[in-house]
Amino acid sequence: MPIFGEIFISEIIKKPVLDIRGEEIGILRDLVIIKGDTLPVVDSLIVSEKKRKLRIPWDAVSIFNRRIIATNVEKKDIPSYEVSDEDLLAVRDILDKQIVDATGAKVVRVNDIKLEGYGGRAVLVAIDAGVRGILRRFGIERQGSELLKLLKVSLPYNLISWNYIQPLEPKLKTISLKVTREMVASLHPADIAEIISSVSRDEGESLFRDLDVKTAAETLSELEPDVQSRIIEEMDSDRASTIIGEMPPDEAADLLSDLPAEKMQEILDRIDKEDAEDIQELLEHEEDTAGGLMTNEFLAYPPDTRVGEAIERFKEDAKEIETIYYIYVIDDEEVLKGVLSLRELLLAEPDKRLSEIMVTNLKTVCPEDDESVVAAAISKYNLVAIPVVDSDGVLLGIVTVDDIIDRILPPKAKRKRKKV
Repeated sequence: MPIFGEIFISEIIKKPVLDIRGEEIGILRDLVIIKGDTLPVVDSLIVSEKKRKLRIPWDAVSIFNRRIIATNVEKKDIPSYEVSDEDLLAVRDILDKQIVDATGAKVVRVNDIKLEGYGGRAVLVAIDAGVRGILRRFGIERQGSELLKLLKVSLPYNLISWNYIQPLEPKLKTISLKVTREMVASLHPADIAEIISSVSRDEGESLFRDLDVKTAAETLSELEPDVQSRIIEEMDSDRASTIIGEMPPDEAADLLSDLPAEKMQEILDRIDKEDAEDIQELLEHEEDTAGGLMTNEFLAYPPDTRVGEAIERFKEDAKEIETIYYIYVIDDEEVLKGVLSLRELLLAEPDKRLSEIMVTNLKTVCPEDDESVVAAAISKYNLVAIPVVDSDGVLLGIVTVDDIIDRILPPKAKRKRKKV
């Protein structure tokens, strides 16, 4: 077996390669990698000799370790190598590239690649994403480790097994940690969005395509406006409408407002009629107003509804709504009459009517009110949501505290909603 022990690619690149006579063939520049039964294997060595490159098949390698790389053929018998994009090369295509660390929900850099011998072949077993990999490439790993020991600090290993790595593109030119549906489900949508925003455009879109509808909708809400619109614009309208149909109406309206009018209408035509009407209603308002911030998803019951009945209805109605903080009480004309918290509802006697326990000293805003007015009202009265009513007192929607936080924090990209 030509490989002994573990080797990092930084320890062998630029090492001389000897032929069967002990003469130097050239300098090792790269390794051609192919898919193996369990792990990727080294198919051949790419050696540079003056201005040309040679390709040495693995079967011709007799010694392969960090000190000596030798072959069992003569230099004159080694074929030239023509650079090909179809090949996966360890240095060109993997080293220094970024991959997704799903467990840590971040993007890490490949600082080194670990090889081991298996079944007479050299296989890729892990990538080094830590400081050790960087120091090793500069040839000062041991010195760095000893220096840190004097400071009573250990230099950690950050090896990621190749079992968790997969190509993101057919030609194997980019790689990513395996992000199975189960793994993605365990990540917060904001973390998935950060990953998509950190990798290349093609990688991000490939990762997004693999998400289930619910996860895709939640992740889309966390992406920056320009990334959102780009992904949806390039997506089939049927798939896009399915995802957007899963989003809260206010977030769907924000996203659709950034799309070309034709694409926006295509998607609206494919969304459930009732959902489409909710979205179009929100699109009529400027985004930096209460009407633009509000969602028209909320729970409201008539005043004569008994507490026990309201609780039973809540169990069913709440399944379709993203966030619920209060129960609103409205009359037959949808005029807001009162409000009560979920705590108040659960602690009340089952036979009491909502009109008997609701709060009537209402704090509301108008759809035209500026976002700063809404933020001030929520802060002043310690609310987690505030109703938006028209001049007749009709309940149009609610603005939640998380929507206000998103607005008052410095945005990376300010969206201007287009009216329809």
